[in-house]
Amino acid sequence: MLAQGTIYPDIIESGARKTGGKASTIKSHHNLIPFPEGVHFDLIEPLDHFFKDEVRELGVSLGLPASMVYRQPFPGPGLAIRIIGEVTPEKLDILRDADAIVREELDAYNQRLYEETGERNSEHSCWQYFAVLPDIKSVGVMGDERTYQRPIIVRAVESSDAMTADWAKLPYEVIGRISSRIVDEVDGVNRVVYDVTPKPPATIEWE
Repeated sequence: MLAQGTIYPDIIESGARKTGGKASTIKSHHNLIPFPEGVHFDLIEPLDHFFKDEVRELGVSLGLPASMVYRQPFPGPGLAIRIIGEVTPEKLDILRDADAIVREELDAYNQRLYEETGERNSEHSCWQYFAVLPDIKSVGVMGDERTYQRPIIVRAVESSDAMTADWAKLPYEVIGRISSRIVDEVDGVNRVVYDVTPKPPATIEWE
């Protein structure tokens, strides 16, 4: 048997609706790929008819700690899915360090909003947030030296169920602090950009 955390948006966006008809494939989800030839498991998917916000409600009802219920979704394929182009140890190191800063700063931002409003998903709290490493470099300057290094894309969205989402309206000082920390603390990065595209037309993840 194989237990998976498949949820209903995975089924919808993969074009594999279990209730009536076929939907267009928005993205190929790792939980819904066929087993390799000669491999078979009986699947256990207890959450496959629930949306993400409903899964969190279940977690609260079960008495799970808030740190577990509201932690950031992590892609099944790992951080490699957030690297555009070839995946290398060097790129993984850059992305891991940048992503840690994004999560640290926006975890703290969400906590401040919770303390002010008493709601975990208040109007401008971030539903999901992470760093993306594209397969390009750009010119910069540090001190008196020219640099040719990588940019980091910051993605942060507001949502209630992740089926649709809007880019997070973060205070400028929060965006500025994230940018300054990434450029100062992550080797190989000289630029930070902020993704301001809603879903649709974009998806939350880049790949």
